[in-house]
Amino acid sequence: MIETMSKAEMQRYQGIRGVPHDFTDYWQQLILSLQLPELKIREKDFHVKQVRCFDLYFDGTNGSQVYAKMLLPNTNQKIPVIFHFHGYQGRSSDWSEYFKFVACGYGVVALDVRGQAGKSQDKGQFEGLTVKGQIVRGMVAGREQLFYRDIFLDVYTLIEQVRKLPEIDDENMQTFGASQGGALAVVGAALHPHIKQVVTIYPFLADFPRVLELGQITEPYDELFRYFKFQDPFYQTKEQIFTALDYIDIKNFAHMIKGKVKLLTGLRDDICPPSTQYAFFNRIQTNKVHILLPEYGHEALNVGANDLCFNWLVNTEIEEV
Repeated sequence: MIETMSKAEMQRYQGIRGVPHDFTDYWQQLILSLQLPELKIREKDFHVKQVRCFDLYFDGTNGSQVYAKMLLPNTNQKIPVIFHFHGYQGRSSDWSEYFKFVACGYGVVALDVRGQAGKSQDKGQFEGLTVKGQIVRGMVAGREQLFYRDIFLDVYTLIEQVRKLPEIDDENMQTFGASQGGALAVVGAALHPHIKQVVTIYPFLADFPRVLELGQITEPYDELFRYFKFQDPFYQTKEQIFTALDYIDIKNFAHMIKGKVKLLTGLRDDICPPSTQYAFFNRIQTNKVHILLPEYGHEALNVGANDLCFNWLVNTEIEEV
């Protein structure tokens, strides 16, 4: 379904539900309780002398193994880092796709989200509907069993462990991604105070009640509709479900972000409705820029938008188009 709010309405909109009173404390306590695992690093010979490539592994929650790529310029200087996160159901990009950042002196660390198409392995066990999709995994049992809770902790753990490496400039770290990757970029910036800037493109996982209100049944939100259609057609658990999902709703992380935020939104997005993205953006309390593409939806933005994001990431003082 195409967005029903006007631009003026969206510019005032902050989402259907408020932020839980204990939201910030909840995530801070989770981080404090983490026993950070050893980061296992294996260098790869990619046969390009200007770039050093590494496989990274660590043990995540639930005994899952988490994988990421790391690419560093071959230099003796401290290296600024861009953390890249991929879209829903996907995996990190090919190594060579990140060389453009390395050519500009930046390292890249790219996570494979557990249980999706990359090398990270999910070993968690969940109650309730798991036939389709990862938003719904664990939501019936409550916030402690949410699948994305573990993914968000993976994001924090990766950033924290990479920043401790001696070659990394931990005062110059950024997050970047689109869709699910855009959501994880937001969460990384919210949970880790060293993130200087987040560049997020049409982020996923925002304002779940609005998605339901719009009847958004395209991938990947279809899993929410399947839950209510087949397990709760009378919506008797609606409050219970949204109370759990509040803790992975990215609009509720907005106030925790300390660094700059750049957001790109296609106003014809029928996957992550523009109003849900505004609900996140309008809650940001730091320096922020919102670029709109009126004729674009949830699709490749090969119209200069990728160049804009690239320049934002390698020239962090650029603010506008």
